[in-house]
Amino acid sequence: MKLAKHFRLEEFTYSKTAEELNIENIPGEQEINNLRILSITILEPIREVYGQPMIISSGYRTKLLNEALNGAENSQHLYGEAADIRQKTKEENKRLFNIICEMIKRKEIVVGQLINEKNYSWIHISLPGKHINQILNIN
Repeated sequence: MKLAKHFRLEEFTYSKTAEELNIENIPGEQEINNLRILSITILEPIREVYGQPMIISSGYRTKLLNEALNGAENSQHLYGEAADIRQKTKEENKRLFNIICEMIKRKEIVVGQLINEKNYSWIHISLPGKHINQILNIN
């Protein structure tokens, strides 16, 4: 199912961990709608500026999958409100992170959180809610 010009639902629901543990990772209608909003309002503008595809390493998670991944109990992934994105190298992840930071500063996008995870191993990005444009580095 296509969520936006460059993003498909399958990108947000695939999980190697879910596959290995035989966990069905199927979002409901509200979660799909949230993923669509995330794709259209945040990820598409980033892709346009960045100029190339991004790998979604984690998107929607059922409660069972989130627990298996040791995710936060109230993770926005549970509601289809967050995605972890990455590129092939930490250097490219850092470049992507900096581009997103500049887009936030120029008010081209509004996010909940933008997190550099584990020295640019991946980037967490979420819809605004409890947090607005919070930029963090978690190592």
